[in-house]
Amino acid sequence: MRLTFWAGFWTFMLDQISKYLVVHVLNLRERGEIDVLPPFLNFRMAWNEGINFGLLNTSRWILIALALAICVWVIVWMMREKHGRLARIAAGLLLGGALGNVLDRILYGAVADFLNMSCCGFENPFSFNISDIAVFAGAFGLIFFAGEKKTR
Repeated sequence: MRLTFWAGFWTFMLDQISKYLVVHVLNLRERGEIDVLPPFLNFRMAWNEGINFGLLNTSRWILIALALAICVWVIVWMMREKHGRLARIAAGLLLGGALGNVLDRILYGAVADFLNMSCCGFENPFSFNISDIAVFAGAFGLIFFAGEKKTR
């Protein structure tokens, strides 16, 4: 469980530090957008009040409760069964990312999304953040690695 904790802790910290720097230090909240490596990587401020890309725009408290319930379920699942190293890291990524977005909903009322990637003539209208990447990677990691049992 220690590996899950540390993976989650560093994911959460990286997410929150990146959001603080982009939203407050670079003042993306006021500027709206900054071209970093156009057209591939841009910072575009978006406040996501829904689940993903603004879908299921409902009460932030319902989304907070849902995310926390999923976190508790993942923790219990990880503690009850023996899982391999990659599954424990994946669980940490998912937990750290989910908790990063929970804190945003508490602090800002919405999730601070700022990463925008486009390529090859396709203009992506959506933004995301490090927590979103971590939740996605963690969920897929659990799908692929949760069946591997811990070996000694």
